[in-house]
Amino acid sequence: MSHAACPTAPAMHGGSTRRYTRVALDRRASFWVSAGVVAHTLWTSAAPAMTYRLYASEWHLTVTTTAEFFAIYPIVVVSVLILFGGLSDRIGLRATMLLGLGASFLGALTLALAHGVPWLFVARAFMGVGVGLSAGPSTAAMVEFNEGGAPRRASVAATAAQATGFAAALIVAGALTQYAPSPLHLVFWLLAFLIAALFSVAWFLPRPAQSGAAGGWTPRLPSVPRSARKAFTVAAFAMTTAYTHGVMILSLGGQIAHDLVRSPNTLVNGSILAVFAITSGVVSLLARSLPTRTAMLSGAAASGAGMGLLAVATAFHAIALFLCATAMTGAEYSLLFLSALELINGAIPAARRGATLSALYLLGYLPVGVLAPILGRIATLHGLGVAVDLGAAVIAALSFATLGFALGLRPSRKLDRR
Repeated sequence: MSHAACPTAPAMHGGSTRRYTRVALDRRASFWVSAGVVAHTLWTSAAPAMTYRLYASEWHLTVTTTAEFFAIYPIVVVSVLILFGGLSDRIGLRATMLLGLGASFLGALTLALAHGVPWLFVARAFMGVGVGLSAGPSTAAMVEFNEGGAPRRASVAATAAQATGFAAALIVAGALTQYAPSPLHLVFWLLAFLIAALFSVAWFLPRPAQSGAAGGWTPRLPSVPRSARKAFTVAAFAMTTAYTHGVMILSLGGQIAHDLVRSPNTLVNGSILAVFAITSGVVSLLARSLPTRTAMLSGAAASGAGMGLLAVATAFHAIALFLCATAMTGAEYSLLFLSALELINGAIPAARRGATLSALYLLGYLPVGVLAPILGRIATLHGLGVAVDLGAAVIAALSFATLGFALGLRPSRKLDRR
């Protein structure tokens, strides 16, 4: 912790002038607190994954309803990114992250108290606001507070932070849902407590001398500098391909494991789905020195292969193949997310990074919000197996499109910039 003068009016005491001071985190601590905010975005996203089936069972909901409950989250995220994607460039990264954490806390608290379907939609809407506000700024803050200035380190750490939040959400939720009392509520009380603790620490992130750009702020689409639009297009396809796996893992994953793979234990199912995140974290560390083009090509290929394995696993009720499919899609997520961030971090000036990353997340979440209710409706009308096959085909098509864009990247661009 370091101390910085607070820019407030001086206080008079005994005829002398004294300026109040404020405690602020140093760069290293700020980097890891920002990583915690990144991790919270995936924990918040994945938190209800293991309770969807319980909601359906106890409240007699169809797959369509649970998919819509999932979909309201990315839809709200996209709406927030459209309206407030450039907010951090005006009021500062710290203030925007605090607003996001506050909204996420309200969402977790509402789920902890939920006793009916309307509560679920309100809670996930709050969570969507929280993640929409904090996802881009927290990633940009990791770059800003990164010691040594190597974008690669920040990109790898952001990927690992997402993986940590994702894995913790699924394993903890699986354990509490299977063995703890109040399975529909306890996991969200824990999440609310963790977000409150993170908010209290993030409060001490450094305040910039002048927050954001000069002038007033009005809602507008997050923009991308003209010089970086080619890189942004490639990164957007990679991010979209990576994020659509959330429909299969988070929206339908618990029901796929229970109904199609026929695994009855929620902790086992949560742990299998968490392999997605664990593999993602490990691969992000192993891929640190890969050229961006190689990482994106490998990620797109792994994505297509993983969706093929998932279709086979559900057709033959094979838990081993389901585990392999989850691991392979985790690897592709890491490679695609990491290479997308590296393209953006290397092409965007610091002053525009928050808004540009928000635009990138917008294009990642948008297809998730569209695909989830469609697959949920198909599952209700034609069966979960048909929905899984269709979802796998859509993601495989996105993977091939990303593969084509990655082939157009210059081979000289490296993930390791040091």
